Amino acid sequence: MKKPVSHNKESIYVFTGSGASFPSGVFNTIKDATEWIERYSLSGILSLYPVNVGLYDWAIENEYFEVKNEYQKEAKFIEKFTCASIEHIHFEDGVID
Repeated sequence: MKKPVSHNKESIYVFTGSGASFPSGVFNTIKDATEWIERYSLSGILSLYPVNVGLYDWAIENEYFEVKNEYQKEAKFIEKFTCASIEHIHFEDGVID
């Protein structure tokens, strides 16, 4: 059974702007994150990431991802891994989209 995705002390909010390769903000609370995004009318995605665990391992441990092919165990796959099951919010011009 999949565990619920929720905020706890072992997670942080990460904002990545539209078209950006790297995050532009990291926050402890959704309130701080949304205030910053709204202040600058930013567009992008605010995601809740687990702390002290790689997203690949977290997704496997929480049954959001199952390795089905050998290439999915390789560094090239793991270093680009992302998971749609993490909590995330889309923003357009500082407003939740």
